[in-house]
Amino acid sequence: MSKVACHYAIARFAPYVETGEFANVGILLMAPKAGFFGFKLQTRRHKRITGFFEEVDAKLYREVMRALRDELERIHGILKRHGFDDRRSTIDLDLARHLFNEVVRTRESIVRFSEPGIVLADEPKEKLDELFKFYVERSFVTRHYQETILERGVSQWLYKAKLSERFQRMAIGDEDYQATFPFVEQIDQQPAKAIKPLHLAQDQPSKIMEHGAAWLFRVTELKRRLKLPDKVLFAVSGPGDDDERRQGAFADIVGRLEDTGVEVTQYADRQRILEFAAT
Repeated sequence: MSKVACHYAIARFAPYVETGEFANVGILLMAPKAGFFGFKLQTRRHKRITGFFEEVDAKLYREVMRALRDELERIHGILKRHGFDDRRSTIDLDLARHLFNEVVRTRESIVRFSEPGIVLADEPKEKLDELFKFYVERSFVTRHYQETILERGVSQWLYKAKLSERFQRMAIGDEDYQATFPFVEQIDQQPAKAIKPLHLAQDQPSKIMEHGAAWLFRVTELKRRLKLPDKVLFAVSGPGDDDERRQGAFADIVGRLEDTGVEVTQYADRQRILEFAAT
């Protein structure tokens, strides 16, 4: 199957003209020669957006998105009357491009569109879903991605404090079992201190429990094998909201880690992490 050219733009919620801040809230995509026009908007899971723009009421956000949806459906209706969706051979390509450019042109409004882009796709509908997941739902932000960011932060702190040369990434354990820590200090060629940034802010309590339990097992197993360093610090990043279930899962994992004898501190407590590294 030959690929078709898809024109797309990212819908951005930008309530403050003064600051230029925005949040990606949707994708508009059109493949003129395939007779496809579609869009996806973030209309339900908007807590991240209203949390970022604290002064913006959730009701206002929903009303703005509803108005945008109605406008895009109106445009879609016009295109349907000129060949879109039913695969007619006489699609008015000039009209389609004009309407797309009119929708995404820069204007003074709460929702604005990014500069249009073009991407090739086998199926425009699948490409629309893919772009929405990437730009709006941020599908690339995995647990591993988050912990890589945390590790980079600790690495920079250690470097600025002139402590980075004392630490290295290392697998700790014996011939049958090892666990890799990003920051390990050795004394007499034996692991004596370890620091592990740990992301525990997943969107579901079960995911927080699962990831935390994986490290709980590693610590317990290393301790059982007498291979756990004397000093271990987990720098944890937890849920940033007041969701009781997520907060409960986070507190449970932190408590169980502490019960093993390791130290746990908030990732934001840079001073404590550096004190641990320096002693």
